[in-house]
Amino acid sequence: MALPTLTPEQRQAALAKAAEARAARTALLAKVKSGEVTFAQLLERDDDIAKKIKVSQALRALKGVGPAKATALMEEAGVDEKRRLGGLGAQQRKKLVDALA
Repeated sequence: MALPTLTPEQRQAALAKAAEARAARTALLAKVKSGEVTFAQLLERDDDIAKKIKVSQALRALKGVGPAKATALMEEAGVDEKRRLGGLGAQQRKKLVDALA
């Protein structure tokens, strides 16, 4: 399937929208990193910003969780490395929250 041809104005609008979404995800992850938002609260969010964050990024935003620990937690919960928060099942969410508790 070929991508549609965009006018320069449409392209600029799409780039601006993507930059805005990235900034919103970064701000949300900064709140997780600072402790303002817990991992469980992040999982409970029902907005597109939270749903599109990769699980590995969300875990690495937590204090004391690096790439190796994030990978181990995801394997323990049965979560694929490319999975995003919006694609997690109820059991996977519960396993991740329990493992972090």
